[in-house]
Amino acid sequence: MEFDHIDLKIIDILQKDARLMNKQVASEVGLAASSCHERIKRLWASGVFLGTRTIVDPVQLGFPLSVVVFAKISKTGQVNIDALLDRLIALSEIRSAHLVTGRYDLVINMIVTDMNHLKTVARKAFSDTEDISSYETAITYDARVDLSVPLPVIGT
Repeated sequence: MEFDHIDLKIIDILQKDARLMNKQVASEVGLAASSCHERIKRLWASGVFLGTRTIVDPVQLGFPLSVVVFAKISKTGQVNIDALLDRLIALSEIRSAHLVTGRYDLVINMIVTDMNHLKTVARKAFSDTEDISSYETAITYDARVDLSVPLPVIGT
């Protein structure tokens, strides 16, 4: 799909704040509300926008520990990596699971209530399965996350 500078401006605005009303977005990009609405519908239909969600502070809900897990997949687990990733991400404490290159096969981000909870989840996700041959955990001291996608610069 080709994007013009108005499409890119709409994408930029909505990835920063998906709660904005169509009228506000239209005003910022200099379009009539109906034209802006049609462009947004086209962006959704084409798969540019994948979804919207509210970002919740895990600490406020009793999950003060953020953990990064580095895991190696066993030969058994390599048979169906998609099923392994699906099983991991289905656990409510796991926020992301990445198949990566390098020393480890997986990098997993998770949240837990305390060290006992970490032990329980780690056992369930990594120890009580033949899919993982080894893993290490690291407690996150601090983090910054920006999920926005950089947009190409095109002439206006």
